[in-house]
Amino acid sequence: MKQVAGQLRLDLAQYRELAAFAQFAADLDKGTRDRLDRGQRMTELLKQPQYEPMPFAKQVISIFAGARGFLDDVPLDRVRDFEKSLLRFMDQEHPEVEEEITKTGRISDELEKSIRGDVEAFKKTFAG
Repeated sequence: MKQVAGQLRLDLAQYRELAAFAQFAADLDKGTRDRLDRGQRMTELLKQPQYEPMPFAKQVISIFAGARGFLDDVPLDRVRDFEKSLLRFMDQEHPEVEEEITKTGRISDELEKSIRGDVEAFKKTFAG
């Protein structure tokens, strides 16, 4: 998890700071808007229904997708749908990924390449 979410705490803190600043700013440059958009999506991604804890490996896959920018073009109101569909896709098409994360507790370089390819393949089928 540290591998995938290493920057997450810092990124979310920066997002909150930017969001507070952006309330008073009329013009925001593209980089700032992009950071705000990703922060909104990551915040939405981190929400979990009460009494429905998500398994560790699924959390890693979700955060990986968000932190690596795969959600950047997904409308904010579709982030939850994207996550559910992605996790279902990974369960059905690539169960070995979750098994490997659960078994080793980390993402090797080879597994990262595999996850990237899997998420890219899923994105082509997701109607966002």
